[in-house]
Amino acid sequence: MDAGTAEFDFLVIGSGSGLDVASALANRGQSVAVVEKGPLGGTCLNRGCIPSKQLLYHAEVMETVERADEFGIHADVTGVDFADIVREVNDDVSSSSDSIHHGLRTSGQHTLLEGEGRFIDDRTVEVVDGLDAGKRARADTVLVAAGTRPAIPPIDGTETVDYLTSREALQLETPPDDLVIVGGGYIAAELAHFFGTFGSDVTIVGRRRHLLPTADEDVAAAFTERYADRFDVYTGYEAVAVSESDGEVAVEARSYPPAWDDASGRGDEGAGDDLTVAGDILLVAAGRRPNSDLLNLEATGVETDERGFVETDEYLRTTADGIWALGDIVGEYLLKHNANHEARTVVRNLLGDDLEPVDYTAMPFAVFGSPEVAGVGTREQELRETDREYATATYRYEDTARGKAMKAEGFVKVIIEPDGEILGCHIVGPDASNLIEEVVVAMKAGTGTVWDIRESVHVHPALSEVVDRAFSGQFTRRGAGAHEHHHHHDHEHGHSHE
Repeated sequence: MDAGTAEFDFLVIGSGSGLDVASALANRGQSVAVVEKGPLGGTCLNRGCIPSKQLLYHAEVMETVERADEFGIHADVTGVDFADIVREVNDDVSSSSDSIHHGLRTSGQHTLLEGEGRFIDDRTVEVVDGLDAGKRARADTVLVAAGTRPAIPPIDGTETVDYLTSREALQLETPPDDLVIVGGGYIAAELAHFFGTFGSDVTIVGRRRHLLPTADEDVAAAFTERYADRFDVYTGYEAVAVSESDGEVAVEARSYPPAWDDASGRGDEGAGDDLTVAGDILLVAAGRRPNSDLLNLEATGVETDERGFVETDEYLRTTADGIWALGDIVGEYLLKHNANHEARTVVRNLLGDDLEPVDYTAMPFAVFGSPEVAGVGTREQELRETDREYATATYRYEDTARGKAMKAEGFVKVIIEPDGEILGCHIVGPDASNLIEEVVVAMKAGTGTVWDIRESVHVHPALSEVVDRAFSGQFTRRGAGAHEHHHHHDHEHGHSHE
């Protein structure tokens, strides 16, 4: 052991949700080291959820004004201080990050090591690049919480063409005139909404059949249709090359009908079609890749899967003794609330007597586009591939009093077992991110059946009635042995619709 290695009880690489674990252990009197190469607080605070949702709320206000005519209110937007909005949000983020930095620097129990951490052996980390380059730290317990970064797909020309990822897009101080987005997931969807609302002409090129391919297919289809009304949407196309001339970026894409997508009915009619789209700014939002390749894991016994995500057991231990992992780098759900949830599990397992498995029951997600999307549990396309019997029901916002008042479009889709157990719920429409929550509570803390929702009195006329009605209406049986007939779990109280 060379003299230059500082010894700690606990060391974490990454200062997002990993910091929750570090602080819990520091509060128990353990000596703790935090290795962080960028601003403190991780992706969510600095370049993810916090800045994006703050910016997106400005888009919601803008949209409200633009829709005012539908409600007989004539309003005009006389100006938008776009650069000020972006600066205010980014200043807010950096002051939060600075305060975490200050807190760690002045803490008697935390040692902050600034720079990129690389393993030398299972529990020794060397800091490279950055303020503390050259320092080494060793700990009894190590936590890998180093997150992900934007993935850049293998597109010819990316080395020579200027493009943005979400990180830079959130700092643009003027909206592009013509924005081309490669990628069809939630980051693409949210940024298209943000820039589109503030005047950019947006083109989206996504290789899956729908935008939001990880959502339930009915929701994804409805969402894609709404986006196609607002933007130039090309789904089922894979970007293969980009080039730049006279300040304009061109993206060449080719039809992408992979064999496994044929069942979707897309067939081969688009096969072989090529497409070229152009704009003044290119944004690549084609998913995230784990930062595991930067950590020199070869020096440890930590194994990763074929995509580079760190392998863990149900307690979040890696394949190396004394090394744990959590958050996006584990790749279970790339969501901040999931990383926080995993952090609570790791704390319990490090401090408690018995190990407790991480419980992913009812992990919700939301997309803050326009419309909003949220979901929890099973998606119908997963069930169709099994031979389970299940039932579905859908209820539209505009069929409730509040939804009608809002002139809201959208629906709630419920998937249940024939005995009433809730398998999943998927929402597209206003406030989806809030409406999903009662279903999460029912699935996680209630009996997990339709009765949790049916027997709770819902405020009339609130938007939550759309969830109540979806759970209380006609279900259509599907899946193995189910003849498509409607059945109703008779409920003694019936429903009177106003």
